[in-house]
Formats: sequence, structure tokens, C-alpha cells
Amino acid sequence: MVLAAGLLLIGLDGSAQQPVRPLRFAVTFPAARSAAPIDGRLLVIISADTIGEPRKQVSDNVNTAQLYGIDVDGWRPGETRIVDASAFGAPLPSLSQLPRGRYRVQALVNRYETFRRSDGHTVKLPPDRGEGQQWSVKPGNLYSSVRSVVHDGASDGAPIALVLDQEIPAVADFATKQSKYVKYIKVRSERLSKFWGRDVHLAAWVLLPEGFESHPDARYPLVVNHGHFPAELEFRETPPDSALVPDYSARFDLRGYNRIQQQLSHQFYKDWTGPGFPRALLVEIQHPTPYYDDSYAVNSANNGPYGDAIQYELIPEIERRFRGIGQGWARFTFGGSTGGWEAMAVQMFYPDAYNGAWVACPDPIDFRAYTVVDIYKDTNAYYAAGPFKRVARPGQRNYLGHLSTTLEQSNHRELALGTNSRSGDQWDVWESVYSPVGANGYPKPIWDKRTGTIDRSVAEYWRENYDLSHILKRDWATLGPKLRGKLRIYVGDMDNYYLNNAVYLVEQFLRSATPAADAVIDYGDRAEHCWNGDHTRSNAYSRLRYPQMVLPWAVERMLMTAPAGADLKSWRY
Repeated sequence: MVLAAGLLLIGLDGSAQQPVRPLRFAVTFPAARSAAPIDGRLLVIISADTIGEPRKQVSDNVNTAQLYGIDVDGWRPGETRIVDASAFGAPLPSLSQLPRGRYRVQALVNRYETFRRSDGHTVKLPPDRGEGQQWSVKPGNLYSSVRSVVHDGASDGAPIALVLDQEIPAVADFATKQSKYVKYIKVRSERLSKFWGRDVHLAAWVLLPEGFESHPDARYPLVVNHGHFPAELEFRETPPDSALVPDYSARFDLRGYNRIQQQLSHQFYKDWTGPGFPRALLVEIQHPTPYYDDSYAVNSANNGPYGDAIQYELIPEIERRFRGIGQGWARFTFGGSTGGWEAMAVQMFYPDAYNGAWVACPDPIDFRAYTVVDIYKDTNAYYAAGPFKRVARPGQRNYLGHLSTTLEQSNHRELALGTNSRSGDQWDVWESVYSPVGANGYPKPIWDKRTGTIDRSVAEYWRENYDLSHILKRDWATLGPKLRGKLRIYVGDMDNYYLNNAVYLVEQFLRSATPAADAVIDYGDRAEHCWNGDHTRSNAYSRLRYPQMVLPWAVERMLMTAPAGADLKSWRY
């Protein structure tokens, strides 16, 4: 059959077909849930699954739920907002394209607040509420019950009513998760509060070394594990739960992965507290922004001075409270994926403040390989085009090269979740970090979200400010001596997001750099995201063993590079 504008016109047998009436949804919320008007992104999620909540089934996988979204401003209780064929969606752009079938439907509003920034811009964004910037579980967001719908294409056009009568509750207080070893610290950032026009706090988990209390004169190195928003540390002080019902990890194709996580988390506790393990302060930072679950740990035009706030406000306070050595030779950083990019960026942007970075499967560190796009030469991000042929660029693969999404599909999902880089997801956060501020106060897009057309002026801004490969080459005369021996970069050669492509380009420079980089670059054969340098274990296991890998190297390097008179004894017991 031929589909045109949501109408089934001619059957394959030549017979006339009845027009398909697109579904329409009428969404309201009661005053009991919010007496004040709401600004935000209203989402309607349509699932073909027979169980579960549609709001938790949106992804880049081939079996994702269908999503539609519209912006709402000043939406009052009891007032109806219509989501119809004009709403942008993903994977199907319009409700007029939704096939006949039985579905389960749910609505949710991702609520925005108004921020009046010190740069003069006023923007509406979803603040983090302790959940790590996840719209589907964000406290305060309203959502509806799940409703079953039969779409037969012959409805009378009356909208389907959905009422946002439920509210996501607040998360538990992180401070309740503290123990003898695990501490939680939260500080107000003067720099960030000034930028955002309201109080902004940074927080961190600090893992204290064995013997911290019995060695009151010891001062410790500090190691920062960068990455996504940490709700807790993977540090289990009690044995694994023998009654835990085994789950299934689709990512690793492993049954009982929750048991494996508990086992390795408890093993880390035993290693950490056992004899001979390096004694240090291990830190994981909570620094979500209104755009993402973390800030990428650098200063940026749209997020504000997160790099300086972490480096000059949070870390000194941690070292003050927990007897850190407080000098660059005794600080290290590591991380994977987002954390890998952050570890490398922090080491580069604050080269004297750290003595080494373990960089695993980093987000693109060379924008000539912004996954599969060269933002400086390509004209379109979504397609490679010739005079007669256009080929979609891939977005995600497995180790065999099989695709689950294209780059266009992934970006369209984000656009359905939020306009103006407000999806809270990956491509939008890169814009929030790397882009200049647009005329409307939001990040200036690197490309048109609908068409993929690249903005060359934005690409040049990215190059000079956040292309780590370009900055290495540009500033190597002064940066090189400060980074010698400090970079260890690891990635699988079948990274799901093609992140190995950028590492190849950086490797070309580091292998021949003058003065010498003395960097370590290594690849995992057929390894997916996020390979971290362990040739003896799969990703499922090695990702749970970063401290056991990084800290011995950190101690070795400290012993080789510490300045004369440095304290190499008080913490080595």
C-alpha cells in the first residue's frame, strides 16, 4: 500500500482504501498536582509491549517505544493540550504514520524552570532533582496511568484523554548512604551560583582508605573517577545477597549480571581494605546541569564554570576535610566514555593539577571523527551523499557491525524529547558543552536537528575550544612537557559508538609528538564500548575494576615523579 500524509490511498491490488484517521491525545493535569502553571515538554509515549510503563521504554534500540512531544508554556491545571499529527515524533515523525494496532499509551510532562543567567539570557530548563537528569524518573514530573488503545484507523477523530494525575516522588537523601568508609560531601559553588542566578551545589562521594582513623597524621593522594551521575559508590561492605533474583543484562548478554555486580563490588571492598592496596581518597563527583547528568567537568558558555568550580572549590574542600596532600603530583583522574573524555580534558586544561589520566573509551577526542562525522569537512551529519546516491550514517553498532540505529534516528529521538538541546541526552549535551550561546540563549546547534546540515561557524568554535586533539597539537610546545607520561588511552576497535576513530587520529599525533608524549594507547580486539585496557576480562567485568587497575599505576608514577621532600611515607602503610 502507498502511504501519503497519513492516508492509505491505493492498495497493492488497485482497490481504493479507507483513509486512516491519525490518533489524537487530549492531556490535562489536576490542580491537586500543580496549582501553578507548568512550563515544559509534554510527551506522549506509545508502546507495543504488553507490560511495563511506556515512559521507561524509549531508547535507541530497534524495539523502542514511539514518542511524540510538544513544548508547553503557562499550561494551567484543567486546561487541555492536544498532541496530534503536528507533533514531532520518533522513530515515526508524525502520528499520521502510526500503523494500525493495539498499543499501550502514557503521557508525561518534563517540567522546566526559568533561569536568569548572569550572561543576560533567560532560559527554561529542567533542573536536576537528584535523579541524574533522567526525564522518565525526575522527581516532580507528572505522568498518567497507562491506557490501552486500539488504533483501527477509523476513529471519529475524538481525542484520547490522558490525565497527568501522578507525580514522581523525591529521591532518598544521599547522606543516609554514608558509612565508615563512604562519605558524602556537598558544597555551594560561588562561581556556578553567580552564573545561574540561583544557588548551585556540587557534591561528591569520597571513599576513605583503610586506616584513615588509626593514622591521623597521614595525608593522602586524591583520585577522581569521572563519569555519569553517581547515585552511590560500587563499594559493597556486606557479602552479596544470596536471595537476589538474577536479572538479565541485554548490554552484555549475561544472566544474573546483578549478582556479578554485587560480587565484584564486595571484592572491591575486600581489596580496598586489604593489605597492600594503595591508600588514597577515591572521589566520584555529582555535577549535573540543567542539560545533562554531568557538566563534562569543564568551563562552558552554556553551563558555566564547572571546571573551575570543581577544581578550585570542591576538590580543595575534599582535601581539607579528609587530609588530602593537595598537590598536583598526588592527584590522578580516570573514567570511561563521558568520564574518559573528562579525564583527558581535565588533565589537559589543568595540566599541573594532575599527574595522570586513565582515559577509557572516551567520547570523541578529535572532531574530525565526531563518531562518524567530520564536522569540518562534511556538510551533512546524517548522510554521505554523492551525485546519485545518499547513504545514512550509522549511529550504533555491535562488535559484528550490526546496526541498531542511525545517527539521524538518534538525533530525532532527542528532538522529540526536547527542543533547544533540552532532551537531556548525548548529542544535546555535547552541544551544551561545546557550543557558543545562540541568540535565543540556548546552545547554538552544530547541525540542524531535523536535516543534519552542519553549521561551519559552530564547528570552528568547537575546534578552538573543545577539540582535544586540535588543542594538543596547537599548544604542544607548552602543553607537551606538562603531559609527558600522563596519558593512557584505551578503546575497543569495535566501540559501539565508533569512538575508536577519534583515538586513531590522536594516536597519530602522540606517537610522533616532539617533545615526546610517552603516552600509552591501546586497543581491545573486537571489544565494544567501554573497553578500558584489560585484555584478560570482558567489559562486563573490567568496568567494575577501575580502581584496582588505576591506583597501582598512580602509586608507581607518584614514586617516580614526586618532587623532592614530598610525603611518600605517611599514606604508605
